[in-house]
Amino acid sequence: MRTFNITLLAIFVGVIILTSHAMGQQAYHWLPIAAAAEAEPVGHLFSFLVTLGTIVFLSVMGVLVYSILFYRASDTSDAPAIRGNLKLEITWTVIPILLVIWIAGYSYNIYQRMNILGSLPLVHLHLLESPAYAETGSSNMQPTEQIEVIAKQWSWSFHYPSQNVTSTELHIRVNRPVHLMLKSEDVVHGFYVPNFRIKQDIVPNQTIAFKFTPNRIGQYQLHDSQFSGTYFALMEANVFVDSPERYNQWLAQAATRPSVPAINPAKSEHSQPPKTPLRSNWHTVPPAQPPVVNK
Repeated sequence: MRTFNITLLAIFVGVIILTSHAMGQQAYHWLPIAAAAEAEPVGHLFSFLVTLGTIVFLSVMGVLVYSILFYRASDTSDAPAIRGNLKLEITWTVIPILLVIWIAGYSYNIYQRMNILGSLPLVHLHLLESPAYAETGSSNMQPTEQIEVIAKQWSWSFHYPSQNVTSTELHIRVNRPVHLMLKSEDVVHGFYVPNFRIKQDIVPNQTIAFKFTPNRIGQYQLHDSQFSGTYFALMEANVFVDSPERYNQWLAQAATRPSVPAINPAKSEHSQPPKTPLRSNWHTVPPAQPPVVNK
């Protein structure tokens, strides 16, 4: 019987290890395609947490199923009055503590890696200092241009001071550090592109420097991660990660276009008459005036 238990335990441990590793690797595919240097360590952290969570889940369920199958009591009378088991108490206290320490240590390691990449000191402390950058191809790589990001209810606008261009699209260069200056004209908004894996709250009356390095050419979606009012779900913008040549071409073309008010879905929806005669009479903040952009 003892040999059987040891064999069963070995098989069970092997199944847990293989299954947890497979789930951890599969977790990478649950997230949108990574498109920034900062996305890699965040993906590793998510995979680590899924792996560890699978280990805990399968371990608990395995012990529960084993107990039900092999230790079912035929006697339904009251069990003997046994007080706490010291070894068991220590075991289920120490193991969670060690797991939490492990998670905290790994998370701090990821935090430090992103800190070196350049965004986290600004993201979390809202400082305007210039942190050190990780080597992503050049040891002296620095942001070459600041882009002003204006958030308001409920639209995004992006101003490129070098060409005096304003757009409702964010264009950035691949493999070049991006330096955004985030501002809000009314309430708290959130700058969040899922493919970049990083997010920054935008606080009114503050200018927040936000830095990251896109590394995959493509079109992505910017969302307002904070509930900023009635039409916040419409507050989206296209983000284009371009080659340097395509970026310069777009910027030069945009500089030649006249400035006109942008199309704003929130303002259009707000101006439409209600589809139903019943009204809640709740106060709705009217959308701010659309930004004037180089269309």
